[in-house]
Amino acid sequence: MYDAVLAETVTIAGHGGDQIEAYSARPMRPGPVGGVVVIHHLPGYDRQTKEFTRNLAVGGYNAVMPNLYHREAPAADPDDAMAAARAKGALPIADERLIGEVAGAVAYLRGLSNSNGKAGVIGHCSGGRQALLAACSMPLQAAVDCYGGHVNRTAPEGHPLYGWPPVIDKVADLACPLLGLFGADDQSPAPADVAQLEEALKANGKTYEFHSYEGAGHAFMQVDRPSYRPEAAVDAWRRIWDWYGKYLTGKN
Repeated sequence: MYDAVLAETVTIAGHGGDQIEAYSARPMRPGPVGGVVVIHHLPGYDRQTKEFTRNLAVGGYNAVMPNLYHREAPAADPDDAMAAARAKGALPIADERLIGEVAGAVAYLRGLSNSNGKAGVIGHCSGGRQALLAACSMPLQAAVDCYGGHVNRTAPEGHPLYGWPPVIDKVADLACPLLGLFGADDQSPAPADVAQLEEALKANGKTYEFHSYEGAGHAFMQVDRPSYRPEAAVDAWRRIWDWYGKYLTGKN
């Protein structure tokens, strides 16, 4: 059986029709296959998140990660995108723009010749918050929040995410099943924050599944960090594959 993936930098139409850079990875098979929008974490459009995007392609999904800092730092090295964006002022915080970027990425995925028309979203850290925001703002088939912080409250002044509003009030609009993966030792989100989000999901009758890992803190899936916890990360990936397998496979 032929087994290959194509990973490349592409240009997609983002918020307002702006042409922005994105990183695309997809299996070289006729399909039909589902698609996943990957939302990068605060450090930016970096090597680690590109690797994560490729992993989804190896697993059989079309995946694309829009560069959320493209307008502020179009020529920046991916690992320095956040620093380059901050040098020109605060990080982009407009939720409307994020929603537009994800909508453009979804349109890109659904336009691929091997697409089955289904699309999901996933994000880590700040990207987890953004994944939840996107899933509350547009029709998707599945969402995964990997330890998304500042969902329940605004970040304090001085924090890079200061000014980003809470997302928990939008949970009533969640349009797809949500998988949440959290570290029990994390403080952003802390276990109390996760519990509050779960109560909001329950109160609104949403389909969700949460898993918290003992001995794991923030960024426990980041293989290049001291925070990496192999057992938790392996189990988290298994649950991601199961979640997308349930909601993103097959035809519409």
